[in-house]
Amino acid sequence: MSAPFENPAEPTIKKKLVLKVFGLGGAGCNAAGFASQAGFDGVEFLAANTDSQSLEACAAPVKFVLGANRTRGLGAGGDPELGRASAEEDVEQIRSFCAGADILFILAGLGGGTGTGAAPVFARVARESGALVLALVTLPFEFEGNRRHLQAQAGLHQLKTHADAVICLPNQKLFKMLDENTSVLEGFKISNSLLAEGLRGIWRMLTQTGLINVDFADLCSVTRGRHAAGFFATAEASGEKRAEQVVEKLMAHPLLDGGQVLSESDALLVSIVGGPDVLMSEIHKLMEPLNRQGENAHIIFGAAIDEAFGGRLSVTLIASSRRPEEAPAPSRQAAPPANLESAQFLDTAAQERPASRFVPPPPELSEEKRAQMLRGQQGGRSRKRPSRLQRELPLEVVHKGRFEKSDPTIRNGEDLDVPTYIRRGVPLN
Repeated sequence: MSAPFENPAEPTIKKKLVLKVFGLGGAGCNAAGFASQAGFDGVEFLAANTDSQSLEACAAPVKFVLGANRTRGLGAGGDPELGRASAEEDVEQIRSFCAGADILFILAGLGGGTGTGAAPVFARVARESGALVLALVTLPFEFEGNRRHLQAQAGLHQLKTHADAVICLPNQKLFKMLDENTSVLEGFKISNSLLAEGLRGIWRMLTQTGLINVDFADLCSVTRGRHAAGFFATAEASGEKRAEQVVEKLMAHPLLDGGQVLSESDALLVSIVGGPDVLMSEIHKLMEPLNRQGENAHIIFGAAIDEAFGGRLSVTLIASSRRPEEAPAPSRQAAPPANLESAQFLDTAAQERPASRFVPPPPELSEEKRAQMLRGQQGGRSRKRPSRLQRELPLEVVHKGRFEKSDPTIRNGEDLDVPTYIRRGVPLN
């Protein structure tokens, strides 16, 4: 007797999606190297950095020195603009790396130079190549300073305009998972492992044939073209209370803020993997709180049975939200448009036009007024007006710009660089 939900006459169709992972900059290369050793079958890994020495220590199988002609392999020095320019320099090479990819993951740490500047360029080129682009990025710790924080926020804004979804891992939230005795190396290792967990969850979701299948089209419906704030979480438990334990771990995940992220999301993808012993009651216990937290979200649910998960239950959750970012308040409040249709086309800032430079013509004068003005001008000619001398002010010319070394223009003995009214002594009234 065959197992439930199993049709022996139907062959298993292996998915042949092409997944590529790009690690950018120091943090991205470390994460890509860590993930490449975690057993992702069929996934291609590439590490790209402007710092050739740091790149040598990366464990990724394929490495690429970014912008070698510009930086000479010495790094971007924390300058995102130099990181962006280095990526633009090698844009054709990047395009060749992206060729053929169905899904392209970008791993980067924002706040520095290479990852912050190059990630939006990689995302743009990957989307132009037709790939679904998902970025998993880390944000700086608070102790890294305000400058890195501001650069990270600017880079995140640029990345969101090009990637289909950006999943952020603020390193500051890692403190919820650390104790006072955790070393710096261990802290960054946990950050890398979280990114690898997100990769593994999505990879497993797309490459395993499920009872209730979650495929590439489902992932696209949650992420593609949304340029949204994305969040992910994975949790695993075993034993009799595994369903309850998985829910507890999800709600305690540092990226979900105690479940608040779920209530603010408008799309939610849940993929469950368990062994042949998984129960329907366990699926219900797991999904019931997720449905309650994400009551306003479109939820896509999938489940798969894997012999290797006997006694275990694993959940991967991807949420996306089009929640608008906070913008600085305008200096003046513009009046709202008369109707909603006009609001789609009118920009209130554009309605504040500068004053017109058009000067209206003088009013028409009657014959009597014109004769009166003429008599007044003729009568004034008998008076002697003091002569006015027009001359240059005794001001020193400090700098002539690009004309500094130019010879004066002399014609018929006159310096044409001197204004005409001064050379000819014409008084200005």
